[in-house]
Amino acid sequence: MTGGDRQPAMMDIQRPIFLTGRLMMDDGNPPPEPVVMMLVCNGQPRPQGYSDMKGRFSVTLGQNNIVMPDASISGPNDTFGSNSTRSVQTGPTSGGMSERQLMGCEFRADLPGFRSDVLQLSGRRLMDNPEVGTLILHRLSNVEGFTFSMTSASAPKDSRKAYEKGTDLMKKKKYEEAEVHLRKAVDGYPKYALAWFELGRAFEAQKRQADAKTAYEQSVASDGKFVNPHLQLLQIAVNTRDWQQIAERSDTVLKLNPFNYPQIWYMNGAANYNLKKLDVAERSAREALKLDVSHGNPRISRLLGIILADKGDYPGALTQMQGYLSFAPDAPDVEVVRKQIAELQRITGAKTTAQTPPQQ
Repeated sequence: MTGGDRQPAMMDIQRPIFLTGRLMMDDGNPPPEPVVMMLVCNGQPRPQGYSDMKGRFSVTLGQNNIVMPDASISGPNDTFGSNSTRSVQTGPTSGGMSERQLMGCEFRADLPGFRSDVLQLSGRRLMDNPEVGTLILHRLSNVEGFTFSMTSASAPKDSRKAYEKGTDLMKKKKYEEAEVHLRKAVDGYPKYALAWFELGRAFEAQKRQADAKTAYEQSVASDGKFVNPHLQLLQIAVNTRDWQQIAERSDTVLKLNPFNYPQIWYMNGAANYNLKKLDVAERSAREALKLDVSHGNPRISRLLGIILADKGDYPGALTQMQGYLSFAPDAPDVEVVRKQIAELQRITGAKTTAQTPPQQ
């Protein structure tokens, strides 16, 4: 076998790929709380793990990593409620990744309100040094909300130790034990917004939704600009299809940070559509489409198409519906959408043409 024959075979070998490094804020300090580390391949983001309290991260690409979801995470064909109170299997299978699969991939931190340095993985070899150095998080302007709470800096030592013990137990899925320590953290410091948030997650993991909602509300009361509990309260509203609550809670998230959440704009559009506020729904759907540059949620196009059809803009609706099928040709509702497209073509007198992505 020649060297040229071996090279393609080597590129297709699947192995776990380790990456280690450090996160740093642009002021020279580590992030005050753990940050999600993200693998993005061909525009599709997949959470891979978290940094620690000192900003260090150590993740294994190509394994099924478990990250507890919130309303901001979606898949290509997610519908409301699909992420509710369950873990999301993210990343490739446990067999690992190959050098060929890394082509078109990048690695970065995901902290809304900040822009992360990006590590390009194309060309990376399986045996390369796993240490990738420091990734800087750059603060964006015009963002009010934070994914970390400013109240954490004032937490007394005992409350902070209880919080850290609780979060460590959360990672080990020892939720009842975690609850004990997180309760101790908030008892010692009632304005500990982050500890209230983690306590809510512990309740959710135990399927105690009412207690979780109360804890998230306490987190919001302690620090209204802390985005994460707002996201969880939004997810609770989504799970119950409470359109008024979805609209109100998504409005709150978008006021805090309008730039990082195409999925929240989508939820806001869907909620306002169901509340018969078509102009508001259209604006939100268009904003979602503008932000979702990788078309990670093709259903945005379908939502916009439905809104435009209800407003009598049949050519615009046709373009969006065709775009939906071009982004999600294997969607479970493909036959329904094809019938809708045929009807729109009949109404507009449009001829059947190749599907083209919608204009934003």
